[in-house]
Amino acid sequence: MNSIAKSLLKSVTRGRAAWLRSSSSGRGHLRRLVLGIETSCDDTGAAVVDDAGNVLGEALHCQKEVHLQAGGIIPVVAQQLHRENIEQVVKEALGVSGVSGHELAAVATTVKPGLALSLEVGLQYSLNLVDKYQKPFIPIHHMEAHALTIRLTHHVEFPFLVLLLSGGHCILAVAQGVSDFLLLGQSIDIAPGDMLDKVARRLSLRKHPECHSMAGGKAIEHLAQTGNRQEHTFRLPMQQYRNCDFSFSGLQNHVNKAIKQKEEEEGIQEGEILSCAKDIAAAVQHAVAVHIIQRTYRAMLFCIKNSILSSKNATLVVSGGVASNQYIRKGLQALADANDFAFVCPPPRLCTDNGVMIAWNGIERLRAGLGVLHSTDGIRYEPKAPLGIDISKRVEEDSIKVPKLKKKIRWLAS
Repeated sequence: MNSIAKSLLKSVTRGRAAWLRSSSSGRGHLRRLVLGIETSCDDTGAAVVDDAGNVLGEALHCQKEVHLQAGGIIPVVAQQLHRENIEQVVKEALGVSGVSGHELAAVATTVKPGLALSLEVGLQYSLNLVDKYQKPFIPIHHMEAHALTIRLTHHVEFPFLVLLLSGGHCILAVAQGVSDFLLLGQSIDIAPGDMLDKVARRLSLRKHPECHSMAGGKAIEHLAQTGNRQEHTFRLPMQQYRNCDFSFSGLQNHVNKAIKQKEEEEGIQEGEILSCAKDIAAAVQHAVAVHIIQRTYRAMLFCIKNSILSSKNATLVVSGGVASNQYIRKGLQALADANDFAFVCPPPRLCTDNGVMIAWNGIERLRAGLGVLHSTDGIRYEPKAPLGIDISKRVEEDSIKVPKLKKKIRWLAS
């Protein structure tokens, strides 16, 4: 069992803190503190953040090693680990911050979307805290929290285009305000992180000498650095659909067929390491990156065409665990540069699930007076929950043709 991994973020710069204070209320006010609790999947996180954007304390318990050995996340195991660790994680965050429950302005907790058994643990613990200290409760949408994290670390104003990439989600949306999103597109099957993990398992990368302690996506990224992507070509998904939706399951099937064919050619069994594993990793990573870039390109064109974003100061925000993949990030940076979009990402440690983003989302909602509950009667967790207003049909109706990327982005020609 992993021990509590504790850390403390440094305060944001004085200038950013001043901007955050000035954007709340014009008059001085007592510092408001929010405790954020995150248990939507396999990480137990908690943090205390104030309304100037200072992270006062944070604690995180990661279950990665347990699930890595099992070959994937087992919901009942995740639930049990959350139960075993949530009290210590919350105590750790409060202790490091030097704050007691009585000093909190509110408790914010992820209630949607996520694994039902995991969400239940966080919600039940939070409701007990709220009842004990008689504090308001702020239910948090996990993907909204990922989208708004950038406003903790950078000076980003609404509206902005946000791409959320993770093991469980792939979403393109416009953030128009706190709790005000336009959904442009999302994965119609599995998420990119899930797909990369499954390919890594099919390649048995845990047995590879360079990758035995790495999660699947990290192993693919590592091996791809020294692989030749041009040795394998995988057909890009959804080329005939002029929308902003994503699909990764078909690509995964193509990759699995290629792996099986190579195993037969090399005369090895499934579970043994292919000599061309690095080349396959590079080709898979490239295909995922290009698919994501193409759909994001269409989202940019749609937003500018329909004046949802201004062409003079448009911003692309990329967050979520897969956003830490440097190859994908480099391609999205090149796309943004080519289209005069500012490109920003939270630091890698805030791209994955954590309590800081939940507490910050709570601060944003507290300041805006949105979804702050003084009664928790009837509050439920929701394993599935859309983000914002779905306008993906409008995107498809516009049928925007994306120009060839190689002419626009030099990264693709490298």
